[in-house]
Amino acid sequence: MMAPPNPARSLVAPHALLPQGWAAQVLLAWDAAGTLVEVTPGATAGGAMPRAPGVVLPGMPNLHSHAFQRAFAGLTEVRADGEDSFWRWREHMYRFAAGLTPDLLEDIATQLYVEMLRAGYTSVCEFHYVHHDRDGRPYATRAEMALRLSAAARRAGIGLTLLPVLYQASGFGGAPARPEQRRFVDTVEGVLHLVEDLRGLAECVGLAPHSLRAVPPAALREAIAGLDRIDPRAPIHLHIAEQQREVDDCLAWSGRRPLRWLLDELPLDGRWCLVHATHADAGELRAIAAAGATVGLCPTTEANLGDGIFPAADYLATGGAWGIGSDSHASVDVAEELRLLEYGQRLLRQRRNVLASAARPDVAERLWLDAVAGGARASGRPIGGLAVGQRADFLVLDSGSAWQGLDAGQVLASHVFAHHGERALREVWVGGERRVADGEHPLARESQRRFVAARAQLLDGV
Repeated sequence: MMAPPNPARSLVAPHALLPQGWAAQVLLAWDAAGTLVEVTPGATAGGAMPRAPGVVLPGMPNLHSHAFQRAFAGLTEVRADGEDSFWRWREHMYRFAAGLTPDLLEDIATQLYVEMLRAGYTSVCEFHYVHHDRDGRPYATRAEMALRLSAAARRAGIGLTLLPVLYQASGFGGAPARPEQRRFVDTVEGVLHLVEDLRGLAECVGLAPHSLRAVPPAALREAIAGLDRIDPRAPIHLHIAEQQREVDDCLAWSGRRPLRWLLDELPLDGRWCLVHATHADAGELRAIAAAGATVGLCPTTEANLGDGIFPAADYLATGGAWGIGSDSHASVDVAEELRLLEYGQRLLRQRRNVLASAARPDVAERLWLDAVAGGARASGRPIGGLAVGQRADFLVLDSGSAWQGLDAGQVLASHVFAHHGERALREVWVGGERRVADGEHPLARESQRRFVAARAQLLDGV
């Protein structure tokens, strides 16, 4: 007979969203390592068993983050002379990146990760490219900046996939890097050393060739071959087809669109996360899905930067994997990313509930479960929902207040599509540890104070 669950490592959810859908009276139990060992609907638990104070959802992976960019979110919304665009925003980003120190990065990232937890993200893929000092020289400890990100994640209590970035060129065809990119540029050997140095300091370490414009083909192939020698299962993330200008420049360089070039030249599989893929055609969408790669969507950043709208309805119809990220952190809000993803499709198609399916007609449920599954795949970690063998990462929605009287599906739909101006998340658990209680994180005040000071210092230097 199986021993009863340890009350210190278990709880009963009145309603929980499992991979197969909603279930009632769900017993969740996890081991000392934070891995779910029991997920039992219809459980009859004794009085000593803790009960979740609301609807339980699987924690959301954030599959794309540049942590330092949170420090200037909202500060580039002034139109300059002429046409404003992503490329002009990038110049602002370079100026902020130039002033980063290890201490400032750690303070910014700690605050960001606290915000992510309070918003329902329980893990993050950090696409990390500020490797060197202000003059482009490696730090005495080569992985110094990445170590600060790891320290920030540990302090906040969020799961982490670290993705050191390979960056070598300023444009297609190996155009030399610009002076303002000197903090990012590294050799293939250097980035692979970073990958090796960081193993064990994050739950997962992968590789991020920045983009086809920043990594020449020979270096891209060499880097992937090197990663295969280190860990053939490690995730690979790449920015691609974010802006129409990028597509046009790739056509001029190679005669092919960026996604088509990648699909033709490299054997994509489930390790790959293609970030943005905004300007994908129908054939490319089918090929991505067939390869098993994940598309990383960041709707609030893509809207903020004027990237365009990913053809999500067409892609979801292929059965392709996808997840969400907060990227430049113009917004740190799981519900807002999902809401904007759906609303973009409604505006394009002049219909409602576009991303629902026959199997999952409730659009919020479909989006949440798909994004959890795709985010887990991109993260390279067992964080794919409330199932045995997955991490005990979950959220508890406050089903009181304005949501009283609603069933579990209606609570989730209201969380995503009917914002009430109140903090919706009551608890957030990561690996069986409660990181947010009553909507608050224990580091919130101190991390915010340090973040404000770090931002002020960066603004002084811009």
